[in-house]
Amino acid sequence: MYLIVGLGNPGREYQNTRHNIGFRYLDFFCEEHQIEMDRSKMNGIYGETMLQGEKVILLKPQSYMNLSGTVVQRFVQFYKIPLDHILVIQDDLDMPTGKIKLKKGSSSGGHNGIQNIIDQLGTKEFKRLKIGISNNKQMSTTDYVLGKFSKDEEEILKNIAPKVNDILENFIQLPFDQLMNRYNQK
Repeated sequence: MYLIVGLGNPGREYQNTRHNIGFRYLDFFCEEHQIEMDRSKMNGIYGETMLQGEKVILLKPQSYMNLSGTVVQRFVQFYKIPLDHILVIQDDLDMPTGKIKLKKGSSSGGHNGIQNIIDQLGTKEFKRLKIGISNNKQMSTTDYVLGKFSKDEEEILKNIAPKVNDILENFIQLPFDQLMNRYNQK
C-alpha cells in the first residue's frame, strides 16, 4: 500500500494559493484518473485507487499546513504504510515557479508542514515531490505563500501538470533513484 499526500490549507480562501500546490496537483491527478476524493476520516479527505496492482491512498490533510504531520501519521499508523511508500507533494520557495525536484531524507528546508510531518513520523526518511513557487523577497513569506499565482505562473503550472502526473503514476513502479534521475531538472 502507498500513500500520496498533497499539502495545503483547507478552506475556499486558500484554494489556488501558492501554499496549496500539493492539493492542486493531487486534484489534477485524481481528475485524470477519475478517482473520487470523497472519503473523510482522521481529519483528512482521501480517495483510494489501484495503480500497477498496488492500493494507493491519496490524502489531503484538513488540518492547517503546520499540523499536517498529525494527519499523515494517523494514516500511516492506521494503514501500516511503510515510510518508503510515502510521497508528499509540497511547495518550495527556494525554487523557480514550476521547477520540479524529487527528494528523500532531507531537512524541512524551513517548510513548517514538512517539519511537522518529520516531527510526527519521527524521521525525515520519506519521499517528497517539491514544486517551485519562487520567492518574492519584497513580501512577507506568509503573505506570499498565501497569495494567488499570476497569469504567467498559472501557465507554467498548467504546463508541468502532465509531468507531475507522470511522476505520481511512476512512483509505484520505479525505484525512487530512477525517478529522481528521470525527472529532476538540472
